[in-house]
Amino acid sequence: MPLDLDLARERFESSTDFTVGLEEEFAILDPGTLELEHRFEEVYAACQADEVLAESAAGELIASEIEIRSGRAGTFTEAMTMQRERRRRLFELVEGMGLALGAMGTHPWANYLDQRIIDTPHYNRLRHELGWVAQRNNTWSMHVHMGVRGADRAIAVCDRMRELLPLLLAVSANSPFLDRRDTGLHTVRTEIFTRTFPRCGVPSPFGDWRTYAEFIELLQRSGSVVESTQLWWSVRPHHSFGTVEVRICDAQTRGEESFALAGLIAACIAQAALDYDEGGDATALLADREIEENLWRAIRHGMSGRLIDFRRAAEVEAVAALDDLLAWCEPARSQLGIEVELPARNGAQRAREALDAGVSIEDVYRDAVAETKRTYTADIGARR
Repeated sequence: MPLDLDLARERFESSTDFTVGLEEEFAILDPGTLELEHRFEEVYAACQADEVLAESAAGELIASEIEIRSGRAGTFTEAMTMQRERRRRLFELVEGMGLALGAMGTHPWANYLDQRIIDTPHYNRLRHELGWVAQRNNTWSMHVHMGVRGADRAIAVCDRMRELLPLLLAVSANSPFLDRRDTGLHTVRTEIFTRTFPRCGVPSPFGDWRTYAEFIELLQRSGSVVESTQLWWSVRPHHSFGTVEVRICDAQTRGEESFALAGLIAACIAQAALDYDEGGDATALLADREIEENLWRAIRHGMSGRLIDFRRAAEVEAVAALDDLLAWCEPARSQLGIEVELPARNGAQRAREALDAGVSIEDVYRDAVAETKRTYTADIGARR
């Protein structure tokens, strides 16, 4: 999608508040060995014979991954309904092809040197431009889009969301293993993707659309970017959709937890917009260095650790910070009818508990793949 900042601004000015779009990424696996299968093109071609998947299945750089997108929904409930149907169709299709799908932030033992990039002009250009960075990125995530009307307002929401990203990452943490080892981190995916890709991680605040557009125009003139998809920040204004997109989170092993996390993110975006409408003070934004400190704590300790409340100059348990976040976004959740039921222990905590109990990393992942199939299909099957 070429960079046309005037058109992007127009899309935000005409955007509809609080529409929702969900994106979930899955690893394509051999169901017996659980090795990655580099068969995206084959799976994608099969999706084209399905009227729903033809519009919702997509690639994300590597050939061992497939993404499904709900499409734009008027409400969060509608987005879940749409995504359930897409999940059902995708899981049935890949099972019929003798494949399985996994949903964690990383594959616990796959060698990135064996990874293949999708063979399209777009991804071949990225492979050429990024080199090792593109090769190394065998990771899986989930993204949430929410419509935000007004270009300046969308930038203000992105600015406000910056400081929430570490906690949202901690909630989502689901990638403690890599190279058949416990990394000691709760989300090693973040170290692989967010720390290596350019124009990634937490952006500095822009303040308004004009400042944002001037920076992007400079990147374009200098040859750094040629399209908006090269802006990989963990929160960004999406030029084509007129949405604020949050991209910080690990893929979720359980289908209901993916929806709960998405609901929390959507409520936070909406609450940030509502606060802006009531005259929220932009001078209260946290500094980059402060957010970065909490980002590391989220990567290292996830929901088992502590974050820093910089406004009070004090540490706070991540679980207590989550309670505060839920209280803050309650007005938006109530207005939009979003229910958020998060688990007591997230994916990384459960995986490490199993490892500590003597379960091998291979069996932890095998159980996770089985859990993915059970919950992403049972979650929809109960409502069919």
